Amino acid sequence: MPDPPAVPLGAGVVKRSTRLDDGRELIYYDDPDTALGSERAVDARTLDPRPETATMRQDILTGDWVSIAASRQNRAFLPPAELDPLAPQTPTNPSEIPSRYDVAVFENRSPSFGPALATPFEGAPAASDPPRGIDDLLHLGLGRTRTSVGRTEVVCFSPEHSGSFGTQSATRARTVIEAWADRTAALSALPGIEQVFPFENRGEAIGVTLAHPHGQIYAYPYITPRTTRLLDAIDRTAPDLFPRILEFEQAGPRVVLRGEHWTAFVPFAARWPIEVHLLPHRQVADFAETSAAERDELAPLYLRLLRGIDALYETPTPYIAAWHQAPVNHARETARLHLQLTSPRRAADKLKFLAGSEAAMGAWIGDIPPETAAARIRDAVEGVTL
Repeated sequence: MPDPPAVPLGAGVVKRSTRLDDGRELIYYDDPDTALGSERAVDARTLDPRPETATMRQDILTGDWVSIAASRQNRAFLPPAELDPLAPQTPTNPSEIPSRYDVAVFENRSPSFGPALATPFEGAPAASDPPRGIDDLLHLGLGRTRTSVGRTEVVCFSPEHSGSFGTQSATRARTVIEAWADRTAALSALPGIEQVFPFENRGEAIGVTLAHPHGQIYAYPYITPRTTRLLDAIDRTAPDLFPRILEFEQAGPRVVLRGEHWTAFVPFAARWPIEVHLLPHRQVADFAETSAAERDELAPLYLRLLRGIDALYETPTPYIAAWHQAPVNHARETARLHLQLTSPRRAADKLKFLAGSEAAMGAWIGDIPPETAAARIRDAVEGVTL
């Protein structure tokens, strides 16, 4: 098999695309200073066919769509390092990635959405009953189902067995950001995709089942409930809601980190004991729209933020790093790319658990004043050196 073709991206990153034995897409992103050559090993496994695409069911009480993805029951659960499924393959570890790599992205073997798409696309099958557009999904009815078309991908930040985004070098962080931008553009172009969501879950307290440094990207066939509420807030206030939020927070006491292109702050109505939002200073709908200068600054700035969060306590802090992006076909001029970093850690040995009021009713109670949290995080971030 010939070497995967090299495609140059920004910041000196090189992209190489190939396929796994069962047809799933695998993409290597090489660092600008990579020690790797152009060769990539072929997937030597003989894999079972991919699972059938899941089915979405509509909750008649909320209008939300729930994907029933039974294949996810088979995913790996806290395997030992020698059986790490995200490490490069070895004779004794038939992992998901055949070659040594810097950053690797591949289609999830146990997807929540896909592999079927709304229409056939480059080897992906067409769904038998895909959503018929946003209006179809908004219609309420008992017993409504649609095929869970879309794509779910795994983003490996490093070939090492343990770590997180925050443990990477600034160069590696920049490679991952380039991969996020590239995958956002590619997934947004797939038929039937309405929103693309990169994220990282970190720590067993969050429910992470693999210690390997990695994140995921979901490409949804609908606009998510959280983003639907955000769009409603924009409609009920003004199209410039995000610039107004940024101006409001930059003038207040909750800013924890500020650069030329990005500002991080604890939001005015923070729900979680640790919650930080990170906004670009200009309107960009998603990672694909960010400039080279914005990506260059984000790499070290985001690392400082994550390492500051870890410096709050003697042990690593569990978190969800959620990169909210504008829908693919709606509100591109008003909804802005932003990070929502949250952690349930309210003390060195205590977690905030969502119980009756929050989990059942969505009525949140904050444990720590946002201004107090911001001061602690700001002090921690100021002590970080890269």
